[in-house]
Amino acid sequence: MAHTTGKSLSVKNASAPDETRKFEGKGHLDVLDFGDHKVGVVTFEPGWKWSANVKPIAKTDSCQSTHLAYCVSGRMKIVHDDGTEAEVGPGDLMHVTPGHDAWVIGNEPCVQVDFMSAASYARR
Repeated sequence: MAHTTGKSLSVKNASAPDETRKFEGKGHLDVLDFGDHKVGVVTFEPGWKWSANVKPIAKTDSCQSTHLAYCVSGRMKIVHDDGTEAEVGPGDLMHVTPGHDAWVIGNEPCVQVDFMSAASYARR
């Protein structure tokens, strides 16, 4: 399906993102730009870990993005700086505030749709 953009309606297909950002060889973020709002379709490959694959881009000790995301497939462990931790998998919705690390669990890519952080996440 082609991109359709009008004054009151905008439809985009995730297979044709407006921008793609790579994560040091372990996945990527596809950004769909809706003007005032950007949505990210994120593929984290097995072996991906924020502190190894995005920290060199972000240059912060832990992830400082806020995420509101839906997990489509795969599994991820999230550990917040305050010690709170969770595991997300297919069908889970998550809200994560700044100050965390995360990594893929298992041998399957973790695919998520992020509704909050796509504007700035892993931007070089």
